[in-house]
Amino acid sequence: MRSFFSWLRKPDPLLVRNEEQFKRLDFRLPLPDYDYVVCDTELTGLHKRKDEIISIGAVRISRLQIELSSTFHTLVRPVKLDANQATFVHRITPEQLRKAPGIEEVLPRFVEYCSGALLVGHCISLDLHFLNLAIRKNLGGILSNPCVDTMTMARLYKELAGKRGVRFAGNPGSLVLDDLTAEFKLPRFKPHDALEDALQTAYLFLFLAKKLKSMGVQTLEDVRQLGRNKGEERLF
Repeated sequence: MRSFFSWLRKPDPLLVRNEEQFKRLDFRLPLPDYDYVVCDTELTGLHKRKDEIISIGAVRISRLQIELSSTFHTLVRPVKLDANQATFVHRITPEQLRKAPGIEEVLPRFVEYCSGALLVGHCISLDLHFLNLAIRKNLGGILSNPCVDTMTMARLYKELAGKRGVRFAGNPGSLVLDDLTAEFKLPRFKPHDALEDALQTAYLFLFLAKKLKSMGVQTLEDVRQLGRNKGEERLF
């Protein structure tokens, strides 16, 4: 019964303030004028109802500069502590998770960290699903931050560049984060680590933002409209 009524609770004041920050967001500003939080989650698996978050990593970007002095990274103790295949991929052991804070302790700090920033992620809809599922259960609502998907940005950039005769090396059809990192010759970070993956995505976002700007995509509205024209609903 407690679980059922948790879905009916009033939104936590943190989420109320979060929503207020974006009610009058001006999409017509240049991309450097916004703050961004690039985030990534590590999960016990991909089942959207049964699996859980076991790590959250995030880094802020201001004026299109990564703020390495202010990062967010924590393990999260799941309800089920069984070792599974996903745990071995992340190299996070049940013993480590047993000592980690629970999601109810982590989420308020994460919502505060995201204050006033657009969220960026690679296939961000997956991260948002698990984050918002936990946030609704524990805080009575969901994040209101507008989102940018670097997977969508990469697809749009490749299409625009292709029309200009640009040819990509490596695996030009792939939108996998690791493949894009190699293709665009970006710094490499350790995979399957939430903070390292967030940093990897942050470098990809900055690369794509600058490339799109050189093609006349100057404002957040330009990026949003380009995504709509291409039928990319997950850009925002």
